[in-house]
Amino acid sequence: MVDSHVHSSLGQALSATRGLPLPGAQELAHSAALTELIRHDIHDAGGQVDFARFMQLALYAPGLGYYSAGLNKFGASGDFVTAPELGALFARCLARQCVPLMQELGNADLLEVGAGSGALAADLLRELECLGQLPRTYYILELSADLRQRQAQRLAQQVPNLVARVQWLDTLPSPDFRGIVVANEVLDAMPVQRFCIKDGVAQCLHVAWENGEFVWRAVPAEAALSRMLATRLDLAAVANGYISEINLQAEAWLRSMAAVLAHGVIILVDYGYGRTEYYHPQRSAGTLRCHYHHRAHDNPLVLAGLQDITSHVEFTAMAEAATDAGLTLLGYTSQAAFLAANGIAQLADTPQDPDPRRQIGLMQEIKKLTLPQEMGELFKVMALGRGMATPMVGFTLQDWRGRL
Repeated sequence: MVDSHVHSSLGQALSATRGLPLPGAQELAHSAALTELIRHDIHDAGGQVDFARFMQLALYAPGLGYYSAGLNKFGASGDFVTAPELGALFARCLARQCVPLMQELGNADLLEVGAGSGALAADLLRELECLGQLPRTYYILELSADLRQRQAQRLAQQVPNLVARVQWLDTLPSPDFRGIVVANEVLDAMPVQRFCIKDGVAQCLHVAWENGEFVWRAVPAEAALSRMLATRLDLAAVANGYISEINLQAEAWLRSMAAVLAHGVIILVDYGYGRTEYYHPQRSAGTLRCHYHHRAHDNPLVLAGLQDITSHVEFTAMAEAATDAGLTLLGYTSQAAFLAANGIAQLADTPQDPDPRRQIGLMQEIKKLTLPQEMGELFKVMALGRGMATPMVGFTLQDWRGRL
């Protein structure tokens, strides 16, 4: 049974999401169940939880979180579109970056973290087969049982001859991993701490339950977090009420990934900025965004379990975490420059299907992937390696490591 307080909160949630599509009865029931779970978690924690905990439950609570439940998330019928969902060009360019690296590594594996619908896995495997450089094993680290099932179905349909190479993991691989790690739009969905600045002092933004809805509460930041934030932005220089995020979980994940990478490369693709731009005084509302049926808004406290919640990546912090863990920063650039360096224009000029409609589709795909007002400049690519000598082709046209 869902508590009556939760039922009353749904009406308030709907009124707070004017302009968004109205959830159906099944969606409302799902959201009510997750809302009740989070409400009890808040109660058990003494009346409030930090935002990272709220985000963790909203996205990953078993069976109810946005990524854990059986709701459609990707593509035109979902809430957002990722680069691999647009078509195969992204994967084909990525394959061309992987080939020389795998040739240096020899008998290498490939690990995709958070494989979503399985689109990237299917297209990347297909292209690597065409290029004669299949990995020994294609690992997928996926915690969602629902997404694992969807990935398996897609791979069985699109690359049935290669399914035997795919293996799903529940945890990071063993500490002798040799190969390439790909994380496309993974870091942005990791739970973040949210904070605000008042009179030059950092306060953490927590979530509480009041009058039938989730609300924000500002509490003094712990000393360790305050010191960390003071090294990343000038607390005294930003206006009162300045809000932003810090992704300590992503930094910890990258250090863990570095610990298991014996020889190889980690390729991160996500939307975000270097530190100066991320914590610019004019970016006073932070980077947190929610996506529901292709509508973006900035209220993560409504539609629990029905909407994606993301935060842009602070790439300077990622580079620092990786290099502190012994990795080498191999490159950092825009998605547009990375794809151009790996031949996206040439791939579109030689379509596998000569149908003119296919050619038009490829041109639209290129625009989405590379134009500044689309994904081209907002999305960045970062490569981190251990023991690699092969130059990274994707950073030959443009390398922004100096901007970090």
